Amino acid sequence: MNASNTDGADGASGAFDTRAIHAGQAFDPTTGAVIPPIYQTSTFVQDGIGGLRGGYEYNRSANPTRSALQAQLASLEGAAHGFSFASGLAAEDALLRAAMRPGDHIVLGNDVYGGTHRLISKILGEWGIEITTVEMGDLDAVGAAIRPSTKVLWVETPSNPLMKITNIASLAQLGHDRGLLVVVDNTFATPALQTPLALGADVVVHSTTKYLGGHSDVLGGAVLLRDDELAEKVGFIQFAAGAVSAPLDAWLTTRGIKTLSVRMQRHSENAQAIAEHLAGHPAIERVYYPGLPDHPGHDIASTQMSRFGGMVSLALAAGPTAARTLAESTHLFQLAESLGGVESLIGYPPEMTHASVRGTELAVPENVVRLSVGIEDVADLIADLDDALDGLG
Repeated sequence: MNASNTDGADGASGAFDTRAIHAGQAFDPTTGAVIPPIYQTSTFVQDGIGGLRGGYEYNRSANPTRSALQAQLASLEGAAHGFSFASGLAAEDALLRAAMRPGDHIVLGNDVYGGTHRLISKILGEWGIEITTVEMGDLDAVGAAIRPSTKVLWVETPSNPLMKITNIASLAQLGHDRGLLVVVDNTFATPALQTPLALGADVVVHSTTKYLGGHSDVLGGAVLLRDDELAEKVGFIQFAAGAVSAPLDAWLTTRGIKTLSVRMQRHSENAQAIAEHLAGHPAIERVYYPGLPDHPGHDIASTQMSRFGGMVSLALAAGPTAARTLAESTHLFQLAESLGGVESLIGYPPEMTHASVRGTELAVPENVVRLSVGIEDVADLIADLDDALDGLG
């Protein structure tokens, strides 16, 4: 129940906005309900021993609500197979255990999400996985980091939180020339703005908690891919280890995805306006946003993304104390972990989302704050930031 084809009678054909609403979302055949029901059940009655109805046996192995979400996700990323997990890190863990073995090596960007680095270095490292971090925008450096034991190139673009942009097509070519699996974390961009598989990547991962769910009310993760053999391995781990999406979580994620395109448009418009407003502000040393022409990855982002997304990071000119004060002084921008909801959030990565990499080469500069720009009125958001910045003195 994990495969999803990108066209057909299940509503998975048509343009992106159409598929976001209809892929995997056939109306209920019993009642005609437009919205498929939440199958809040742990098990399924069999028609005799082994006589499964629709292939459903037990909630851990498959559930119609999760199957619908997986079909929806696969359609949007142009994948043949979609797997939905209880969290983004559970999705990453399943993929890496499917793709790697003790003694294997992985190359990561040097601005990767702290939780991803922690998973690989602290958990999978105990299992024998070796890790190297590198500047992913430097293809020569990436090539030099690859060893005979390297199996995976892991890319975040835009990256968290410094908004680095990696050329997916170039890196995919490099990885494939060396026989590697190329994985892209597409959480920040979402398939509404960027489709890594179409650019040559092998696998896409998501924290569906973020923009895909979009309302800060659900936890989840996903793995999307085309290769049948690897998909079988990921599916087995999903079943055998059991870190699956619960039915209500899957349903909430599906509901969020139906408005993904319009939300990402508004997130991007608001973030662009805020980035432009703050560029050159005397309290701001640097604005990290790929939509700004002076961003080092602007040209690449302009070609591989349809918009620049809703995430903006700021380096405060006065240093760490000013950054902490700003993070604690806004009102509409609420101080909280996570991102991608309709409401705006502000965070201090060195002690929040990236605390696990403090003291390492992945440490976030201590004068940086991260904004998850919501879909509120942008004038109100700008006023909130201006007031907080004025209060720094």
